[in-house]
Amino acid sequence: MLSLFLTHLEGYKKDAIKSPILITLEVICELILPLVMAEIVDVAIPAGDVGYIFLMGGLMLLLSLFAMACGVGSAKYATFASQGFGANLRQCLFDKVQEFSFADIDRFSSASLITRMTNDVNAMTMMLNMGLRMLVRAPVMLVAALVICISINARLAIVLVVVIPLMILAIGILMKICTRLFETMQKKIDGLNNTLQENLVAIRVVKAFVREDHERGKFKRSNDELMEAALNVGLKIIAIMPIMMLAMNGATVAVLYLGGRMVMAEGFLLGDLQAFINYIAQILMSVMMVAMALLQLTRAQACAHRIHEVLNTEPSVENKPQGEIYRVAPPEGQSGAVDRVLPAPRGRVEFQNVSFRYAAAGTGDDVLSGISFTVEPGQFVAIVGGTGTGKSSLVNLIPRFYDVTGGAVLVDGVDVRDYPLEELRARIGMVLQTNVLFTGTIRENLLWGRPDATEEEMIQAAKDAQAYDFIMSFPDGFDTLLTQGGTNVSGGQKQRLCIARAMLRKPAILILDDSTSAVDSATEAAIRQSFAENLKDTTVIIIAQRISSVQYADEILILDDDHIAGRGTHEELLANNTIYQEIYQSQQEGVGG
Repeated sequence: MLSLFLTHLEGYKKDAIKSPILITLEVICELILPLVMAEIVDVAIPAGDVGYIFLMGGLMLLLSLFAMACGVGSAKYATFASQGFGANLRQCLFDKVQEFSFADIDRFSSASLITRMTNDVNAMTMMLNMGLRMLVRAPVMLVAALVICISINARLAIVLVVVIPLMILAIGILMKICTRLFETMQKKIDGLNNTLQENLVAIRVVKAFVREDHERGKFKRSNDELMEAALNVGLKIIAIMPIMMLAMNGATVAVLYLGGRMVMAEGFLLGDLQAFINYIAQILMSVMMVAMALLQLTRAQACAHRIHEVLNTEPSVENKPQGEIYRVAPPEGQSGAVDRVLPAPRGRVEFQNVSFRYAAAGTGDDVLSGISFTVEPGQFVAIVGGTGTGKSSLVNLIPRFYDVTGGAVLVDGVDVRDYPLEELRARIGMVLQTNVLFTGTIRENLLWGRPDATEEEMIQAAKDAQAYDFIMSFPDGFDTLLTQGGTNVSGGQKQRLCIARAMLRKPAILILDDSTSAVDSATEAAIRQSFAENLKDTTVIIIAQRISSVQYADEILILDDDHIAGRGTHEELLANNTIYQEIYQSQQEGVGG
């Protein structure tokens, strides 16, 4: 955990140093105050020296003001350091998640990653803030006050030798118990976030099926589990307080009894006894502060383990070492030629005996097995098949959202694993099965994949995707603000905006994963026509359920039970492929009905 703090304190290390220095000065001032008070009681008051009393009183006031200033300064710098650390850590986690493949996201779950970047980081931030002050203040106060107590009266200080080990033992036992409980609590927070996220994303489905009561019950279960986990930890922490107070009050009573007898025997000054009692209170309070800080440290340790798990994860899909990867050739006329130069983007896609399974450990059934086919540049290829036959899995292998578990996928003759990821994905435009729009204007969403596109190019892409007319029907046109997820446009409009965004990139390969399901047949035909006219050099791979969407493709692939069960044109498949015939007949009957 220490390495985590040191690594992500970059830019705030000076603040992290200033805070403990100032808190140490504050402690020194507080340690001097009882000695000054003892001087007033033992010297100034018996002598009746009013001037000396005022002098010592003024010194106490100055020490108090200086201690207060140091305390405020320490809190300020600790806040700067801890919040800066939290911001750095969140940014580092977010950057790491951006490197993750789909498989890595699946492994952690989005809800857990959100918890780690918010709740877990907040716990670490609070720990650092507390640590820079309490974990410095308490040990310094404890050691210094103990030394002063021994110097005042070594025999009386034996009380502390008995009490402090008992308190430390109680703290150690509690920490051991709470470490496991805090880890459990963080997992329960993951579960609650997952339930909440699912409900908010699917709120329309919940309302459509009138399942609000079911969702309330599901959330209540997650909420109750978190409450029980938090109570389990809280009750353990509460148990330490009576032990601490008993030890503190017992030590104070013992000092008063033994010290009082020493004063009455005239071997111990009253002012020294008063100072000793003050130091006893400070020592025991320091032990309590350490206990609270260590409990917070226990939770932070559980959170640090979860954060480390993300930061130490090697992305399952990443660039090869620099020497093994293909690179883009330097501009003509510039030096720096390389041996492994990427070919120009043409859009040729080749699957060579590809197998794929989702289980990262290599177990489980293949989703795809023995897949081999080639798509030539500029071809329009369609993929059809039943639900769960691996259509989306197949196209996700082209941009390396997942890596194959057997065989190879080639783009323009080069294995996709040999491409720099940025260059590979720059050649591909993709409209995923789930259409995603971001909060912002339509213009910002269209330019999201290609910020340098001109106004004319953006308008043409909108026209090609049959989105221009409805965009211009809005009062603000391209500057119309979209809400989160694009909920203020229809499903068909959302699909067309996503298609326009992909087309604007002018990719060598355009992949449409069931991306025209919400538009009518006439609009779909117009979009397909725009592919033929304005993207004639682009390879188009489309996944669709409707025969009308694929019948004009140059080639249609039929996926069934993890393999290709047929390929050919619409006419060829209709003549000799049973699966295609069944799909066609079922849809024709549906139209007839």
